Amino acid sequence: MSEVYAARRTRLRERCNAGGSAAALVSRPANVRYLAGAAPHGAVLLLGKTEDLLVCSGPPDDRPTQGRPDESLPVRALPGPGGDPAVSAAGLAAAQGAESLATEDHHLTVVRHRAMGSVAPRLRLTDLGQAVEQLRVVKDEEEISCLRIGAEIADQALGELLESILVGRTERHLALELERRLVDHGADGPAFPTSVGTGPNSGRRGHRPTDRRVEEGDFLSVCLGATYRGYRCEIGRTFVIGTSPADWQIELYDLVFSAQRAGREALAPGAACRDVDRAARQALDSAGYAENLPSLTGHGVGLEIDEDPQLAPAAMGKLDACVPVTVEPGVHLPGRGGVRIDDTLVVRPEADGGPELLTITTKELLAL
Repeated sequence: MSEVYAARRTRLRERCNAGGSAAALVSRPANVRYLAGAAPHGAVLLLGKTEDLLVCSGPPDDRPTQGRPDESLPVRALPGPGGDPAVSAAGLAAAQGAESLATEDHHLTVVRHRAMGSVAPRLRLTDLGQAVEQLRVVKDEEEISCLRIGAEIADQALGELLESILVGRTERHLALELERRLVDHGADGPAFPTSVGTGPNSGRRGHRPTDRRVEEGDFLSVCLGATYRGYRCEIGRTFVIGTSPADWQIELYDLVFSAQRAGREALAPGAACRDVDRAARQALDSAGYAENLPSLTGHGVGLEIDEDPQLAPAAMGKLDACVPVTVEPGVHLPGRGGVRIDDTLVVRPEADGGPELLTITTKELLAL
């Protein structure tokens, strides 16, 4: 992997040079891990004028779940506690003869930015912007493989839960059990706090589990994700508790399923992000649920669970091949509950079979 990380740093350096900076300081943890293989707590990556350095507050943690630093990348640990790796890195950049340093202003605090200017007053600080995030959008096959394994783990954890007795158990208990199963099957941990909603809480995006117990006739919506080697995937499904769903539940489920299918089918290299959102949203709008819809239909995933691109009505840009995204339309009816169906897919050209579905748990409306 050393060659992969070195190539990523080279691409970033080329962007910096084109912008007039001979050095860059990367501080956002996901960006540091993308370029260095690991992001120890508080660490920053200096792309220096003469040498690249991973600057840490102490020796890097050797736990596999935290990643392992690129073996070809020198590591500089601060000599004592209380130091700031970003401030130290600014001094190192100046010592290497850099006249300017591009920094991730969207991540640094004002206090840290001022401290960097104080330690290297002759160093001109410029804004690196979202350059690393833009590099991260298109994934290589090794990254997609990590997402694929994470999706398999999430599918397995969800499938095992569905085989257990659910009536009488609380949302909170079910969420904790799912997260335990993720780790048992090899995940670094959950990709985000697991959401379990029952009855009137079902279908609500980002619902935090409560002590409400599962009852007969409830909709049960579950959204979970696994982190594997730092990469995060997502899956969401909705079920009915009992033997026969009500007519309104079948109707609402079929509608959301059709919307989700339309969004999945719209994924293709060159497709406008807003057009994918429109494809999923159109059927729900036409049925009169415009006010009950979330602000976006999906988003990118990777080292973070919510990355670019955004699949939303005002989204700019087009999709590229090898971009993993979620497609997750849903409808929540206050006081009644709702449906959410969520998959992680990879954008692929039609010649390669079209979008690759990573999360494969059935989307049939099961009565549990």
